[in-house]
Amino acid sequence: MAASGYSDLREKLKSMTPHRDDYGNKYRASNGREKARKRKYRESDDDEYEHSDDSADLREQEARRVRSSVAQLSIFAPEECARIEEKIDEVVAQAEAGLYREHTVDRAPLRNKYFFGEGYTYGAQLERRGPGQERLYRKGEVDEIPGWVHELVIKRLVANGVIPEGFVNSAVINDYQPGGCIVSHVDPLHIFARPIVSVSFFSDSALCFGCRFQFKPIRVSEPVFVLPVRRGSVTVLSGYAADDITHCIRPQDIKERRAVIILRKTKPDAPRVDSESPLSPSPALRPAPLKAKRSHRKADPDAAHRYFQTVTINSRRDENSSWSVGSLFFFILTLVHTFLSLLSPVLNDYVIVLFRRFRILFKDGGENPKILCMIQIKCKLILNVRVFSFSF
Repeated sequence: MAASGYSDLREKLKSMTPHRDDYGNKYRASNGREKARKRKYRESDDDEYEHSDDSADLREQEARRVRSSVAQLSIFAPEECARIEEKIDEVVAQAEAGLYREHTVDRAPLRNKYFFGEGYTYGAQLERRGPGQERLYRKGEVDEIPGWVHELVIKRLVANGVIPEGFVNSAVINDYQPGGCIVSHVDPLHIFARPIVSVSFFSDSALCFGCRFQFKPIRVSEPVFVLPVRRGSVTVLSGYAADDITHCIRPQDIKERRAVIILRKTKPDAPRVDSESPLSPSPALRPAPLKAKRSHRKADPDAAHRYFQTVTINSRRDENSSWSVGSLFFFILTLVHTFLSLLSPVLNDYVIVLFRRFRILFKDGGENPKILCMIQIKCKLILNVRVFSFSF
């Protein structure tokens, strides 16, 4: 190529096809020696392409913007954390005892939420889903903020200048088990004022920004920024970190039980659920989509937990399907019992004994083919012997 007087393949192609200069901005080639400048093309729904260097620069810019709009403070000593954690355990116990109002407690696999002061619907809880569809519950549908939250947590934050007096009217306790998560989301802008304040308890974890979640199985993309959160630390999100980029907690970042108290203020004009905005049916009753489609909408915070719950419900449904054969067999046995009871009281007693034994075996054995075969053979033998004896 050097002998031809061209230092770059693009120059040679340009000289050979001058009439295609207009296409130069759309289709570029490299000679394979300048890998740092090589573009990476990918197909997507929007026919987008990314430049690796540009993408790295953008991610770095995003990381700086997130870092500049996040504040962390160490306010609560280990002794204070232990006292607050005891109070959180009391909340869990009261919820298990059914002492809270219906919308105070929201349970999901590996994660429970407890809403106080103000609660709101999100994700699959509304017929119309997506960002901007969240609604506050009616006044009084969740319990008031416990006194210990005011005394042990909110007052300390006010004293340290984190939030002003009277700012908080919504407190949520998220209780995670190992492997729990919350998928990428932005706290609803039309519901909550900024900042968003959270305090971590029980164990250390991490808050990730700019991740994408995929399911079946659950996978999480590389975050733009990872913020370690320690036990007793206070995290304050505002500006870019609160409004313009999603945040999440990945399953791999919850290695031990972790709880977080989220303190927020609802906006005066935040929409509320009313009689004309019905809640959607539970995940167990909602028909499954015919085909999975890619969406550019942000996933709601509990999409991962709803996926786990759906898997659990479906597995239970499969287990219950084994009773269909048993029910049919009992129906046939009942007809036989009715017929034989007309012939002899003795046969009637034997069939009743068989019926009771079959119920026990079916309950324990499900649809085990060996048990089914044994039951059928035993039934035939006993009935044939008794009928033969009765004939003599």
